[in-house]
Amino acid sequence: MPEKAVRSVWLLMICSATILAITMGARQSVGLFVSPLHSATGLGIVSISFALAVGQFFWGLAQPIFGAIADKRGSYGVLIIGAFLLSGGFLLTPFVQSEWSLLLTMGILTAAGAGAGSFSILIGATAQQLPPERRSFAGGFINAGGSFGQFLFAPLLQAIISGFGWVAAMFTMAAATLLTIPLASLLRGAPPAGSADKAGRDAGGLARQIRQAMANPSYICLHAGFFTCGFHIAFLVTHLPGEVALSGHSASVSAASLSIIGLFNIAGSLFAGMLGARYRMKYILAAMYGSRAVMIGLYLLAPKTPLTFYIFAASLGFTWLATVPPTAGLVGKLFGTKYLATLFGLTLLTHQIGGFLGAWLGGLAINHDGNYLWMWYADILLASAAALVNLPIGEEK
Repeated sequence: MPEKAVRSVWLLMICSATILAITMGARQSVGLFVSPLHSATGLGIVSISFALAVGQFFWGLAQPIFGAIADKRGSYGVLIIGAFLLSGGFLLTPFVQSEWSLLLTMGILTAAGAGAGSFSILIGATAQQLPPERRSFAGGFINAGGSFGQFLFAPLLQAIISGFGWVAAMFTMAAATLLTIPLASLLRGAPPAGSADKAGRDAGGLARQIRQAMANPSYICLHAGFFTCGFHIAFLVTHLPGEVALSGHSASVSAASLSIIGLFNIAGSLFAGMLGARYRMKYILAAMYGSRAVMIGLYLLAPKTPLTFYIFAASLGFTWLATVPPTAGLVGKLFGTKYLATLFGLTLLTHQIGGFLGAWLGGLAINHDGNYLWMWYADILLASAAALVNLPIGEEK
């Protein structure tokens, strides 16, 4: 690859990673607002959990829709729309007074906006400009940006909440998300994924490609594993602060734990991206999901001290969203990159159906039982199943 082209690709990767750092950093920190929203609005934990669960679903639903638009017309316009939706949702949330208004702001606007600036669009915009052997690392690099955003946003927002109140923190997020607009302008030169993709396979159009993918057992196995990933992550993002509070610790332990998850996932994402260039990605995914089942089991047996939460966050963080690069890489290996933003976006929709259930059922569990024990058991069972379901995927060497 010529030196000029290499510099262009690095600029594209850095811009994409920075955009994801902002959108994911804001989105992955919403669990810090559950208790303040409950105190300020009196809507109840179940109602707030349901609104955030709907947000998990809409974040997933937005990605194949915006991904199809990006595949056709390029990512720039999609990213601009996402920035205004995300910022608007955060700006309006402090004024909500009912469950329906919270559903609109945190369940639809912020979720759709974050989806328009998330994995499928950003990885799709980059992957089609790279040879196959470089795509896994690029996916890991961009994904690490999202993890860095979580590492940065969680303690910053908690400090603002403690010092100036949750409304000030919401307004800070609204302002920060608008920074994606000038970054998106640097991606304006990137062509639509379908326009210049030499690696993409001619599937006779998007609709036909989707039908072929849905008839492919390997693609369905990817969906099944990613469902578990969404269930697990959304449950923790939404309810880890509640679990920490049940153990008698302060909100600073929650913020530190979320930050540690993001920090360790930077390393995990880059490591997964490098492994994907050397080993079969289905085995990488199986190992990640299996390790989660083990880590949750060890957490349940350990004393619930702050150190336990930090170690748990670090170990989980290494695999947190490190599943994204190998999943996106497998979609590219199976079907090419012509419609990668759409096909990977559909796997993220399944991921977020799991996310909806993880966030919502967590709220029901704490309301009914006063703890999250059965949710942890469900996590172990689903993670074990996800490890097994990835093994039959028909991946080329």
